[in-house]
Amino acid sequence: MLPLLLEPFGYAYMRNAMLVTTLIGAVCAFLSCFLMLKGWSLIGDALSHAIVPGVAGAYLLGLPFSLGAFFSGALAAGAMVLLRQRTALKEDVVIGLVFTLFFGLGLFMISLWPSRVDLQSIALGNVLAITWGDTVQILLIGCVTLLVLLLKWKDWMLLFFDEGHARSVGLRPGPLKLLFFALLAASSVAAMQAVGALLVIALIVTPGATAYLLSDRFGRVIAIAVALGAGSSLAGAYASYFLDGATGAVIVLLQTALFLLAFVFAPKHGLLAAHQRRQGPPPGALQEGQP
Repeated sequence: MLPLLLEPFGYAYMRNAMLVTTLIGAVCAFLSCFLMLKGWSLIGDALSHAIVPGVAGAYLLGLPFSLGAFFSGALAAGAMVLLRQRTALKEDVVIGLVFTLFFGLGLFMISLWPSRVDLQSIALGNVLAITWGDTVQILLIGCVTLLVLLLKWKDWMLLFFDEGHARSVGLRPGPLKLLFFALLAASSVAAMQAVGALLVIALIVTPGATAYLLSDRFGRVIAIAVALGAGSSLAGAYASYFLDGATGAVIVLLQTALFLLAFVFAPKHGLLAAHQRRQGPPPGALQEGQP
């Protein structure tokens, strides 16, 4: 039994996949806490789809697709910030405009040269087929992003909680937001290789949403989200070997299962806890402490 359980660790491609997905899961989970805090989950969705034209263009030009994806994601993030600052449009309208523009452009490029673009890799990812060079690149992106998050998380927490107070203490919201979007775009590029463009949003939203059900303290929310993101990504990559299924899909299904468990059983915000509050205290509880 033990040799069977250890079998995935005997293959280099599985070790690479588990290493990469664990780091990506941790970084995306860290970012997801801020997206939940600010209500920006749709921005994560927009960026994850906005990288499609960059990937398609990189394939056509023979360039590293991560370079094209990051350029496209950064351009989309800049467009969202510019439209939000220079127009009276609301955030959801800006996100919808940028999302549809970039995703439509990507699909148009793919339709023109379908034989030259690997649509399945873009849409679903293929972490088991990444080379060692891709692994090093993803590890660099993940480590740099994680380092910046650890150094700046308190600034972003203050900014996203109360932008006016952040300005009063000397923080500059514009550059901080652009830096956050750049990290989000870079993480989306890395995550796309693991789960594909269609499922990146799950890694960016689900761990944070689960953690918010389990705690009201932001520091603890981050710790829970990172643990869930990294652990579920590692477990999903490992389980995909035995299930013979798409690694990204297994990871997302596992994260969704954890969210559903928290949704039902969370001690304060779960369905059972809410039901108990509606039912009132158990019989005899009101008499406790009475003579």
